[in-house]
Amino acid sequence: MARRRTTDQRTRALAMPLELPGATLTHPFGDDVNVYKVGIATATDVGTGRHAGGKLFAMIGLWGDPGIVTLKVEPEVGPTLIAEHPAIEPGYHMNKRHWISVTLDGSVPDDVLRELVEDSYDLVVSTLTARQRFDVDPDRFPLPRRTR
Repeated sequence: MARRRTTDQRTRALAMPLELPGATLTHPFGDDVNVYKVGIATATDVGTGRHAGGKLFAMIGLWGDPGIVTLKVEPEVGPTLIAEHPAIEPGYHMNKRHWISVTLDGSVPDDVLRELVEDSYDLVVSTLTARQRFDVDPDRFPLPRRTR
């Protein structure tokens, strides 16, 4: 079996999504793609890591060098990022309007990459129900009070 090589930036990128509250690593497309989701109800849902529910906010392929991370973006922001950074392209195998793919060759600084990961996470969390957001991070997303 061929040994997978990993760039330093990909190594750092693999950890970034898991630093966010409620983020879970799954492998619905096989072991060669790390899929990061948010909104999975319980740890037992993750069991096999396959089709465990939740919503995808980041994907990192584990093949080839230097590697690619695919992230959700606001439709107005994607074209600007693509114009500013040669390493950012429309999302690979995704809706090109809502997703970008970032080549992890180091040309996009880590602080910009981290911000893109956090923005992708925030976009996806904003689509969760109030209960799902509360499960993700009760301090940041308290349940609305019921009024009578």
